[in-house]
Amino acid sequence: MTDYARPQTLDQALSLLAGGGWKVLGGGTDLYPNAGTRLAGRVLDLTAVAGLSGITVDDDLRIGAATTWADLAAADLPPACRALQQASLLVGGRQVQNAGTIGGNLCNASPAADGVPALVVLDAVIELCSGQGMRRLDLDAFLLGPRQTALQPGEIVSAVIIPKASLRGRSAFVKLGARAHLVISIAMVAARLEVDSGRIVSAAIAVGSCSPVAARLALVEAALTGAPVAEAMDRVRAVDVHAALAPIDDVRATADYRRQAAVELVRHAVAAALA
Repeated sequence: MTDYARPQTLDQALSLLAGGGWKVLGGGTDLYPNAGTRLAGRVLDLTAVAGLSGITVDDDLRIGAATTWADLAAADLPPACRALQQASLLVGGRQVQNAGTIGGNLCNASPAADGVPALVVLDAVIELCSGQGMRRLDLDAFLLGPRQTALQPGEIVSAVIIPKASLRGRSAFVKLGARAHLVISIAMVAARLEVDSGRIVSAAIAVGSCSPVAARLALVEAALTGAPVAEAMDRVRAVDVHAALAPIDDVRATADYRRQAAVELVRHAVAAALA
């Protein structure tokens, strides 16, 4: 038997959640498949809560946790968010993009979550709400490992915040899978670069599906910063990419294949961000 609630306000949702035992429902694209043949227990549907969806700009960019991938892909966002919008169009198929939410994707905490590398290079901050108030965590402090987050009992993800400083430059996202669409990533890369007078003045690069959580490539970023645009590809060294990764062997690829693929994907993402 399922006990179902669909609150209209955040206060109502948090009051119910404080009672414990609820499964939080956003788009349901992870919850329903993981439920097996039957979704049982207490289900708290957040899709009607005002303020949990939509995108607003007030210095920082605020993305409500219940904002769908389809809405993200269609939004008028700065070029720095291009990687996030490209990733939005590769999360499952159109039905998943119309239902799945950015907050649910983060709470699922899959190492292969397509939206995460793009959020990493945007220095995303996660807004968390409970009956005790609101707190914010950097994305790397929220994602602790495969299927592990810093979400506390009684808390929900209410928004993803992109700082104003991270809305500079241009970004790109590239993904490798066994086929072009409807596929879990073997490896993926997001890159955000700022260019001034023919030189790269800042670089943010993240690789997903090659570590327990998406990894920033600090050595590659350092090598690119200050480099002439014409020399960018020469600055992406395999040893620097590999240093940040901890891939595994699984049914989709070997660890060694992922390492090699990541290097090529980084070069493709950097080239696309500079184009």
